[in-house]
Amino acid sequence: MLILENAKDAEERKRFSQLADMIVEGLPVLNTEVGRYAHLYLHNTFVSECFNCKGISIWIYDKLVYPQRGEAPPANPDLPDAIRRDYDEASSILDLSPRGSAALIRLAIQKLCKELGKPGKNLNDDIGALVSDGLNPRIQKALDTVRVIGNNALHPGQIDLEDDRATAETLFRLLNLIAEKMISEPKHVDEAYAKLPDGARKAIEERDADN
Repeated sequence: MLILENAKDAEERKRFSQLADMIVEGLPVLNTEVGRYAHLYLHNTFVSECFNCKGISIWIYDKLVYPQRGEAPPANPDLPDAIRRDYDEASSILDLSPRGSAALIRLAIQKLCKELGKPGKNLNDDIGALVSDGLNPRIQKALDTVRVIGNNALHPGQIDLEDDRATAETLFRLLNLIAEKMISEPKHVDEAYAKLPDGARKAIEERDADN
């Protein structure tokens, strides 16, 4: 049992605190302390620790069982956390349930529209509103593709019995494309613009005010 008050020094207290946090979060913990009940053997199960991040991986024979490795392309790093959770969950079940995976990605795309300031209730209405805001025609095509592919009569998150793995993989790619164009690219441009010297930015603003 970890008892923080028993720690002898600050470094040990810090380690105990980190271990406690990992346990509370439900993460696997590698504790090298030998206790009374340590003499147990579990065969064909292996634990590895990343040299870089110190994260734990658990293997049964040659299969990685934790953390779950998604089958989809990596998610766009700029996706909001709530959408990223849907993406990762959809990725983790892509091989087991392509239909469930596709349903989750459609839900994630609907949530993305809401993040972009739209109601997030009807994808067709959201697309129309985004078009009115000057949506890139290619992103409109991507969103309409999501809306139409196997989903004409369904609400986001519902399972379409016609969905297959290829459909789910297409939806993953489209979500990443939409996020790249609508979130990542504007963010990168704003970051680059913010690094301009104050004088240069002021001159640009004065030029635009005259037009």
